[in-house]
Amino acid sequence: MEYKDYYKVLGLTKEATQDDIKRVYRKLARKYHPDISKEDNAEEQFKEVGEAYEVLKDPEKRAAYDQLGEDLKAPRDFRPPPSGTAGTGQSADFDDFLANLFGQRGRANAGRTQSMQGEDSHFKVSIDLEDAYRGATRSLNLRSSQQDRTLNVKIPKGVKQGQHIRLQGQGSPGINGGAAGDLYLEIAFNPHPLYRVEELDVYLELPLAPWEAALGGSVKVPTPDGAVDMKIPPNSSTGRKLRLKGRGIPAQSPGDFYVTLKVVMPDTLSDKAKALYSELALEQAFNPRAGMGV
Repeated sequence: MEYKDYYKVLGLTKEATQDDIKRVYRKLARKYHPDISKEDNAEEQFKEVGEAYEVLKDPEKRAAYDQLGEDLKAPRDFRPPPSGTAGTGQSADFDDFLANLFGQRGRANAGRTQSMQGEDSHFKVSIDLEDAYRGATRSLNLRSSQQDRTLNVKIPKGVKQGQHIRLQGQGSPGINGGAAGDLYLEIAFNPHPLYRVEELDVYLELPLAPWEAALGGSVKVPTPDGAVDMKIPPNSSTGRKLRLKGRGIPAQSPGDFYVTLKVVMPDTLSDKAKALYSELALEQAFNPRAGMGV
């Protein structure tokens, strides 16, 4: 029988690691599996890929195969290593090598009987920030080469942007009795009109009336978990940052909630309000641009 380059069958070189061999085999076996492949020569390709993997996945068989290749290139008989994986005679050809590995009928079924774990699947799930505070359930429509299915997924309280949730056995189905892969959900937050999120911390820009900023006092502050009362220090200016400890995303170590103050003016002023501002300007004699030399 003509010698087959099993590395070439898998698209690899002799320097490939065992992990490389396993990874490429899983990819090619899924591509050519007769039950799901649309390739014209899928069955033959699947069998050839399985035969190559059966030899190269085992370090002892791989070593014997590598030695066989070297001996076929040299003008001498092949003498297998003492492990006995390639036969025990004084010489062996490629047919003998395969018969020893697979048995009389095993080679024909090398690819067909090889079970393979299903591939892992990845899915991005968009949630509202409020869902991270309370938890939520999402219905996902998952599509694979074999079927479409709907999966109800529980989003736990305290998740953060970019976090991955692993659902064991919910990925692509295995082949020939192999275990199903896993499903990995990547959490993303929908844009929010009020809040900005960094890791577990949440940020809010809070408008204040001029008198609230000047006099201070308690004001209502919205948070994703409901409104809370916050004390505003007197003489607060735009840009001042206040912190509500532990009011960020409620993970095991919860984040904080940061409020940045922004003083805003009313859209309109009554005549009385204008008079009061005029009186204030005379009373206070405050120049906010003094530090600019003007």
